[in-house]
Amino acid sequence: MTTYTVFLLLGANLGDRAATLQQAMEQLNVDVGPVLQQSARYETAAWGVTDQPAFLNQVLKVLSVFPPEEILQKTQAIENRLGRVRREKWGSRVIDIDLLYVNDLILQQETLTIPHPFLHERRFTLVPLAEIAPDFVHPVLHKTQEQLLAECRDTGEVRKWTP
Repeated sequence: MTTYTVFLLLGANLGDRAATLQQAMEQLNVDVGPVLQQSARYETAAWGVTDQPAFLNQVLKVLSVFPPEEILQKTQAIENRLGRVRREKWGSRVIDIDLLYVNDLILQQETLTIPHPFLHERRFTLVPLAEIAPDFVHPVLHKTQEQLLAECRDTGEVRKWTP
């Protein structure tokens, strides 16, 4: 049986953000696979559409027996159960679960691109990712998460969140 090491980015900027991230992690643990590692939670300014509340973000490392397409279906089902409504690209949301990496797979499909196509441009992704997987090498860019963070031009504030 093939197993996949999956890095997921969780983000929330509506409602009780911390509770939503916790619920998402619990559901991922059941539906996708055991959570092996979790970063600290970080409060970050919105990216893309900036006129919205700050996000709470966290990266999880999950072990899964499901292939990427099934993981996407399962993460979207979790988003829906937690109240996600898709209105505006990069808009406010109760929960967002992005697939960043699945092993060192390179995948480009209409509904799924792995590695995540914007991860190297976003500090709010790279800071928690570099925290738990600093030496993981991006399979396309051939750089570690630490290197990608050092080279990232995004100047958005990313700070550890304390409840």
